[in-house]
Amino acid sequence: MARFAEPMSRLIDELRKLPGVGTKSAQRLAFHVLRSSDADARALAAAILTLREQLRLCSICNNVTDTDPCIYCSSAVRDPHIVCVVEEPTNIATIEKTRSYNGVYHVLHGTLSPIGGVGPEQLRIANLLTRIAPPVTNGHTPESIREIILATSPTTEGEATAAYIADELRRIAPTLRITRIATGVPAGSDIEYADEVTMLRALEGRRDF
Repeated sequence: MARFAEPMSRLIDELRKLPGVGTKSAQRLAFHVLRSSDADARALAAAILTLREQLRLCSICNNVTDTDPCIYCSSAVRDPHIVCVVEEPTNIATIEKTRSYNGVYHVLHGTLSPIGGVGPEQLRIANLLTRIAPPVTNGHTPESIREIILATSPTTEGEATAAYIADELRRIAPTLRITRIATGVPAGSDIEYADEVTMLRALEGRRDF
């Protein structure tokens, strides 16, 4: 294997930690940064630091945001009584492309994976249950959620996560409507890569779960 100067090796090693970036890709990216102007390199570094410093998770839905609550939870025109549960923040963009969903979201940040050591405690499930059965404050009961759309990917992990959440929801809210996106999204695929038409059909064909 080729040996590089320590600063280059360090950058390559860091780039290899990114998803989908192998050794060759990391080397190409590192040399691209090296050939960039000082201004471009500083702009890239500043953007990464700003990302880490200013972005956080929405305290309601766990979406990545620079304001809390996020733009979806704080919107006056979206229906807060319908919550679409997704695996990752990137899934929201796919659903928004359909222009047919006007509810709010809940981001789990992953799926159940016993082999990978990911259990319910590692996902943002607890605050979803709190949203369904919020505590009474000063004698005031918050408006209830009418429907939960389980929009996890139709993979083994996604299906298992949807089933677990559905069981938990039925336990605390027996009358709550729980739906699952239809198989407009091919089984075994990732929801992140669904196009607008596929995602629209999946939302329109959702079923009770």
